Amino acid sequence: MDNAVGVVQAYLRINGYFTVAEYPIVERTESGAYRSVTDVDILAVRFPRARQMISHEHAGGRPAGPSFSPDPALGPFDGGIDMIIGEVKEGRVEINRSALDPDVLAAALTRFGCCGHQDVREVIRELHRSGHATTAPGHRIRLVVFGGVPGETTDSRFQTIYLGHVLEFIRSYLRLHWEVFQHAQFKDPVLAFLKLDERTKVIKGK
Repeated sequence: MDNAVGVVQAYLRINGYFTVAEYPIVERTESGAYRSVTDVDILAVRFPRARQMISHEHAGGRPAGPSFSPDPALGPFDGGIDMIIGEVKEGRVEINRSALDPDVLAAALTRFGCCGHQDVREVIRELHRSGHATTAPGHRIRLVVFGGVPGETTDSRFQTIYLGHVLEFIRSYLRLHWEVFQHAQFKDPVLAFLKLDERTKVIKGK
């Protein structure tokens, strides 16, 4: 997995999203063969009342109340399901043409079953117009660009979150809740590395 995609995936996961990274888009050619044409860097879905819950031994293993809130940079959550179709760039913030291809967007939307075939083309047209759309059931879908540095031109349709902010949020998140996370076993390589990095800083500070 691309390093930048891995960082963004870790960031979205700790903010309560289920993710699919580097989702391949395959098309059928005129000859009947199949070929991979592109991939979607990150797909993420968050349910409206997603929270990080911590079990307390003294409470008989019952979960405590909501502990962590999502990053405000991800925007307000109005009670609906939130889906992000993300483009990840280590360099300049920009969105590839392939990411806006109607067939690519249709495949991404179909992957999570967020809207029916009869609605998907109108949702895509709205994504092209404004960078976000709402499906008939009320699910919010938006295009988000995660980038390293500002591009020469900024398309105001698409929300932008910089990778520097993403990394700083993860580090601050681990630091703030270190009492909890020092006991967690992370399989995600990004979170595992940043946890190790934070542990060395804690040890040096003692």
